[in-house]
Formats: sequence, C-alpha cells, structure tokens
Amino acid sequence: MAAGRPEAQDHPPENGFTPLEHPAPRLLPHIDGSVLPSLGGFGKHQKQLVVLTWIPALFIGFSQFSDYFLLAQPNGTCVQPLANHSNWTAASPPVTAAPALLQLRGNGTGEGYGDGGGMLCACKEWRLELQTGLSQNVVTKWNLVCDSAWKVHIAKFSLLVGSIFGYLVMGVMADWFGRHPVLILSVLFMLVFGLSVAFSVNVTMFSTLRFFEGFCLAGLALSLFVLRIELCLPAWRFSMTMVASFLMVGGQLLMPGVAALCRNWPDRDDWQVLQIVIISPFVLMLPYVWIFPESLRWLLATQHYRRSKAMMLRIARKNQVDMTTEPSGVLAELEQELHKKPQRTCIVKMMSTRNLWKNIVVLCVNSLTGYGIHHCFARSMMDPEAQPTALCHADYYTMAGIAVATCLALCPAVGLMGRRGGLLTFMIITALASLLQLGLLNLIGKYSLRHDTVLRDSLNRRFSVAFSIIGMFSSHAVSTLSIFFCAEITPTVIRGGGLGLVLASAGFGMLTAPIMELHNQKGYFLHHVIFACCTLLCIICLLLLPEPRGQPLPESLADGETFTRQTLLHPGEQHLLLAKNDGDYSRVHDTPLHLSATGGATVAVATALAAVPASYALATGGEVIGNRAIANGV
Repeated sequence: MAAGRPEAQDHPPENGFTPLEHPAPRLLPHIDGSVLPSLGGFGKHQKQLVVLTWIPALFIGFSQFSDYFLLAQPNGTCVQPLANHSNWTAASPPVTAAPALLQLRGNGTGEGYGDGGGMLCACKEWRLELQTGLSQNVVTKWNLVCDSAWKVHIAKFSLLVGSIFGYLVMGVMADWFGRHPVLILSVLFMLVFGLSVAFSVNVTMFSTLRFFEGFCLAGLALSLFVLRIELCLPAWRFSMTMVASFLMVGGQLLMPGVAALCRNWPDRDDWQVLQIVIISPFVLMLPYVWIFPESLRWLLATQHYRRSKAMMLRIARKNQVDMTTEPSGVLAELEQELHKKPQRTCIVKMMSTRNLWKNIVVLCVNSLTGYGIHHCFARSMMDPEAQPTALCHADYYTMAGIAVATCLALCPAVGLMGRRGGLLTFMIITALASLLQLGLLNLIGKYSLRHDTVLRDSLNRRFSVAFSIIGMFSSHAVSTLSIFFCAEITPTVIRGGGLGLVLASAGFGMLTAPIMELHNQKGYFLHHVIFACCTLLCIICLLLLPEPRGQPLPESLADGETFTRQTLLHPGEQHLLLAKNDGDYSRVHDTPLHLSATGGATVAVATALAAVPASYALATGGEVIGNRAIANGV
C-alpha cells in the first residue's frame, strides 16, 4: 500500500479532475490527454468528419429562416372599398411591422381595414401580393388575413415549439442511445415531414407538419453540434464550431436568392417548390449511416469498450498510426476493461450535483435572455414610416449582416478574453444598450428640445436605431457563446441533455417574437424591461462559471462537478503565501524602548502558549520541548 502512493502522486490526473464515484483507469478517462493523442490527435480522420458536420449547417440555415418567406405578410389592394366607390391601394400591416399602416376597425372582428380617413375595405375584397421573392405563399394561398390572421402566428409557433420539444427529447436520446442513431433518425424523419409540408391541403395540416419538422430539425442540429465538439481537441473546438456558424449564417443570406429562383413555377405554387428545395439537400446525409461513426468519446464515457476498441483501431488506421507499437498502453488498458457492462446516465442525475446544475441553469437563463431581448432590439430598430417591402428586406438583411458581424467579432474576443470573459463582456454591452435605450431616450424627450419636436423625434429615432444595432449584435453573441459554453462544461455522459436544455431555453426566447406579434405588440415596453433586468442578473451569475478554454472536456458527472471556477490564487500558492516567512529578522535586536512597548504583549502571548496542549502544537507544526508547547518559534 505504501508503495502505491508515490506512483499515484507521480501520475496526477491530466485533466485536473478527481474521480468521486469509483476508481477509474489511468488512461481511458483522459480522452483529450491520452486516448486521442495516441490515435493521431486531430488527424485526417477527425478533420474529414468535422467537414461532414459543416455541410448540413447550410441546409439547417435554410430551414430555420424559411418562415420569413413561407409566412411573409403580403401587400393588399382593396378593389371595392366600403366608404366610397373609388378603387384604392394600400399595404396591409406586415406581421413584423411595429405600428400598422392600416388599423383593424371595430373590436378586432375583422370587418375590414381602414386608412384612418373613414375609408373601410371589406376583407373579402383584398387582392394580396407578395414582395419577398415569391408570388404566392401560405398566407396568400389560404387568405390568412383579417379573421384568419391569427393562424399565421400559430404556424410560426409550430416550428419553434417543435424545436423546443425536439431539443429536450433528442438530447436525452443522444445520451441514452448515442449520437449516431439520433442523427440518422433526425435525417430520415426530416425528409418525411419536411417534404410532406409542401403537400399540405390546409393551414392546420401545414402547422402540424411544421411542428414535426421543427422537432427533427432540432435533433439534427443538436447531434451535429455535439459530434463536432467531441471530435476536436481543446485547441480546435471553438474554431471548428464558428465555421459551422458562418455556414448557417450563409444559409440565411442565400435564402432570398433561393426564394427568387422558385418564383413563378409553372406547375406548382411557389411556396411548395421552395419547401421542396430547402428539404431535398438533406438527402445527401443519407450516406452518413455508413460514413459517420459513433462518437468515440461517448463510447468510452459510457463504457462501451468493445465498440470502442474497434473504433480506435479504425481511427488509428485512417490516421496512419501503428497501434502495435504505441507506447501509451491505451489498448492494453482497454483489453482489461472489456468485461465491464455499459453504463448510461440521464440528465435527471444532474440534480444530485452541487455545481454542475447551477452552471447549466445560468447558461439557460443567458440563452433565454439573449434571444428574448434580441427581438426587443429588432422591434425598436424598425422604421415605422418605411414601406412594407423596403421594411421587410431591410429588416432581413440587417439581421443577417449583424449575425455575420457577430461571428467575426466572437473569434478574436474569445481568443483574447476566453469563454467566460467574452460572455461577460457581451452581456455587459447588452445590458448597457437596453438600459440606455429605455432611459436615455426618455430623458432626451423630457428635459431637452421641448420646443423643437422634429429634431427631438429625429434624435430619438437615431439613438434608438444605434442602440438597437449594438444590442442585437451583443445579444446574438451572448446566445451563440452560451450554447458553446454549455457544450464545453457539460460532461460527455449528459452532454446531449444539457445542451438540449440550453437550446430549448433559446427557443423560448425566440418564441417571444410571435407571441408579441399575436398580441399586436401590447406590453412590448414591459417585455423589454423584464429582459433588461434579466441581463443584470446574468452579469452577476456569469462570475460563478468556470473557464473551459484549453481544458479537456469533462467525461463523467464527477468530472463536471469538480470543474468549478478557479480562485485568484491557486491552492498551492495560497498555502505557500500563508506559510512563507519572507524576511530574516535574526539580526534585528530589540531596543529598550521597543522592549518596554512590547513587554506586556510578550508576557500575554507566553501565558497563552503555556495553556496550549502539546498535541495541538504538534498538529499545527510546532514542537514539544520539556513538556512545553513551542509553536512558530515562540
């Protein structure tokens, strides 16, 4: 037993984690430090698989932003107005517009739209025209205006609600059955439900199928994100993830061009062709059944050692590594563990931890706040006097441009400040932008420029747009970084479930946009105030998070539990600071004045030390000489 202790001290845990549940092998739990380096590190095989996770990101971007075209609110031409017999043309209020250009008359029963001058137009006399790239979409197909306008919001809810449930369910399944089955099932059902949406016969069928499409889309995005993280070594994780983010934003930028190509299709409606075009590329992922393997990290963390052995030999062969001569002994240790049975872990076990669940809750609140306040900034940025067509295009391209700028800014910011520092910086910027927008604009209108109302309104508008752009930029960065942060600090055994919780929280934040639109923007100011207060709360909570930059991924719950925030002084340095005697006072002699001033204190200390037991002196590093306790040289 005595000989075993120095050996354990000579080989400390390489990833800084101390197993708490049961004794673990020396090499297999250290995947980033031992297993992957023995297989060639981030070699050719891993790079090819990461590229395969990038390609679907473009298609996911198409599907996530398809609502802007499939459910875009059209312009309307009133053929027979009710107030007089003259024809007139006016634009119906876009779903995303702030103040409606035409207000619904009466108590909202949908009797007609008016122009504010007494002219009323019957809803059945509207001729609807789209200006967003398509000649017909779901709204114009089934005339979803006036009394039926609420169905447009339900159709928007369906995709987001389906995504929320998909993140939660598929995350648990990814931890229980593996990443590869979830990926393949998501692709298959994405093709089935996505193509079925194009053949919907009414808006009810459309909304129902969109729910299942969002469910499968969530499983696809989550499994690819987890696989990409688990393939990379610590130095490559963030850069590989940001490439996928750029491709997803590229899908957002290319979506208007894809919609324009689907316009005026001869045999089918434009929206049906667009839906088929954005779903069909997922057919390219069907060969992933044979090409894409299961995550080696998940296999080792859940003790699927027999499958892990075959996977390791395959990776070594593709990376051109000779495992027969590898000196680390990973395969030899794996042979000794083949008799163990697989052990799976559910996300529910996170509740028994002390630190891990707090970290995940903080990141859930961050992602919810980031996406929720993003809509508040987007709502404030819109120009109420712009034409609906220009408003739609300007709004869409502005959001896409801000997303590109966010991805560009995240790379150097995270490289310089780390994950926690970058997240804290962007959250502070978000809080300042929201508070200044809520408070400074009211001060401008209340205490200055009282007589020049035109200049006052102009300054208010410019400041509002400036703060909105800054807030959209920083809130998008907060949301993106919170999701990546969660993937790094959540253990492998529950990484799918933990990431699903954070992504579902982000979905709830995005769900606030159609909810506000359904209520005709009522309570918008209170909505903004609540999320502004949440940003202040998040700033405080972010200080509790650890810094995962350059650290190996935690594998077990014990690893994730000990992955906590580091103190300013390392424990060793703090111990040395307390025990170290920096000065040498052997040559200093007390003067008579000094002795007279300190004599009473010396006698008191000597009296107190005389009462100290010898056992306490020994326990505190002192000595016993002649039955007297000598501590710290006194």
